[in-house]
Amino acid sequence: MIRRIQPFALIAALALAGCATAPSQEPGAGEAEPTTEEEAAAAGAEGTDAADTGTGTGVAATAAADCPPNCDFARDAVEDESSALSDRTIYFAFDSSRVDDEYMPIIERHAAYLTQYPDVELRLEGHTDERGSREYNVGLGARRAESVAQLLQAYGVASGQITTVSYGEEVPAVEGHNEEAWSKNRRVELVYPASGG
Repeated sequence: MIRRIQPFALIAALALAGCATAPSQEPGAGEAEPTTEEEAAAAGAEGTDAADTGTGTGVAATAAADCPPNCDFARDAVEDESSALSDRTIYFAFDSSRVDDEYMPIIERHAAYLTQYPDVELRLEGHTDERGSREYNVGLGARRAESVAQLLQAYGVASGQITTVSYGEEVPAVEGHNEEAWSKNRRVELVYPASGG
C-alpha cells in the first residue's frame, strides 16, 4: 500500500513545486520598467480580463468537458481545429511567469495527449510585451515557457518531449503600444512542430 501512495505523492509534490517555484521577479525590471506599482497591479488585472476574451475557448472547451481524465485522442487531434487541443496559448499577467488557474485545463489536455503519444514533441514558445530591456524580456519569456514545461511534466509528460524557446518581445501576436496589445503578447504558445504548428 505504501508503494502505491509514493508515486502519487511524487506527482503531487512535482505539481506543487512547479507552481511554487516561479522565479522571483526583479522590481523595476522587464515589462515593469515604465510603470509604477499601481500601474503594474492594474495592468496585471487588465491583462487577465483581455486574455479571457481572446483565448478561443468556446467550442473547444465544450468538446473537452469530459477531458481529462477521460481523454482518448486520435493521433491527428492536434491538426483538428475543433478538438480539445485547439487552445494552444497560455496568457500571463504583467511581468509574471506564474500560470493562472484558468489555463490549467489547457495544460491538462495537452499533457493527456502527450502522455498518450510519447513520441510526439512539443515546443513551448515564450513571449513578452514590448516594455523592458531585450535581455530581461528574453529571460522572462524563458521563465514563462519553463513554467508551462514544469506543469506538463508534473502531469507525466517526459522532459524529452518538450523544448522551450524564448522570443522575448521580438514576435508580437498583436501590434500596438497599449494594454490591449500587451496583454495578447504576454504568452506561451504550444507548438507541435510535426503537425506544422
